[in-house]
Amino acid sequence: MHDGEPTPIAALLAAYRPRTAAEAVDVDRVRAVVAAGDPWARTLPLHVTASALVVHPPTGRVLLRWHARQRAWLQIGGHGDPGERAPVAVALREGREETGLDDLVCWPDATLRQVVVVPVAAGAHEPAHEHADLRFVLATGTPDRARPENPAAELRWLSLAEAHDTVTEANLRDLLGRVGELLDRTP
Repeated sequence: MHDGEPTPIAALLAAYRPRTAAEAVDVDRVRAVVAAGDPWARTLPLHVTASALVVHPPTGRVLLRWHARQRAWLQIGGHGDPGERAPVAVALREGREETGLDDLVCWPDATLRQVVVVPVAAGAHEPAHEHADLRFVLATGTPDRARPENPAAELRWLSLAEAHDTVTEANLRDLLGRVGELLDRTP
């Protein structure tokens, strides 16, 4: 990257159109973090993460992962590793690590689908903080090959209706609705 070239996050946000007033506030907060320096730095009280809902388009099912720390069924995703700067690459890597699926692709393309700032409770080695989560949609053609990265990170394939009834976060229900719109447009 050379001077004057936008970061991958800044470029994504420049093309992104928030759907709600709350999302617009979150987008502005992410822009401020990006402008201040390294938005991936885990030492910041608000730092960027990247996540995705994994779908199997032929069946319309989505894959949810049990997150023990949050005590909730959520999408896959997480922090960037040192040197990673492209959110979609982080979501793809996290997807492969958390599901064992090696055929994940952006679906129907690499468009940023949602921006959400979410609170994260304090853990054993870190204080409470917030994630500026940049969300995508990934697809697999081999749903039966999904395997949890560890026994505590159970995976579940669910219909959109089942997923909507299972998740507790309103922002994730909103993302499920956006995925439903994409599935409805798929021939």
